[in-house]
Amino acid sequence: MFTGIVTDLGEILSVDKIPAGIRTRIRTTYEPDSIDIGASIACGGPCHTVTAKGRDDAGNAWFEVESAAETLALTTASEWRAGQKLNLERSLAMGTELGGHLVLGHVDGTAKITKRVDHDDSVYFQFEASRASAPFIAKKGSVCLDGTSLTVNEADGLLFSVFLIPHTMSVTTWADRQEADLVNLEVDMMARYAARLAEFSREA
Repeated sequence: MFTGIVTDLGEILSVDKIPAGIRTRIRTTYEPDSIDIGASIACGGPCHTVTAKGRDDAGNAWFEVESAAETLALTTASEWRAGQKLNLERSLAMGTELGGHLVLGHVDGTAKITKRVDHDDSVYFQFEASRASAPFIAKKGSVCLDGTSLTVNEADGLLFSVFLIPHTMSVTTWADRQEADLVNLEVDMMARYAARLAEFSREA
């Protein structure tokens, strides 16, 4: 479980093909001794399991994760390259402040940036969601994009928008995002459960 509050801006050091998919090594400021093998870390949105950790010769910390076929099919992980930055968040600990919203790290798919407008005090992004995801995105509701908890500004059909404040732009990968980029999308799990309950109510 996560909150969508990014706690580190990691950098991909290497991406290697393995029989199950890909293995990615990510530089981090997290202390390796505080990371258990098998721990969950959200990497750009999707939850990944830590399979290795350590420090390089310069003392920089790193950890490795493996992305299997479903993750590669549903997320942008298939496009990960060395040098790329990733929004990172460690799993939620009991008693931790819930600053964003409840996020599972189970990405529903991708959304395409259709518009970016930079203002003095914010940046406006508009996205196009898939037909499967769009019904779960509501005005003033929550959405997780590239592992970042955001509030939906407007939602109309497949299109929805958000405003990002300067702080968010400075501590995440969003400063690099441009029109036509794909981002990982996880809809609010409360909306997902509400839709499922409504489905059964109609059948009753």
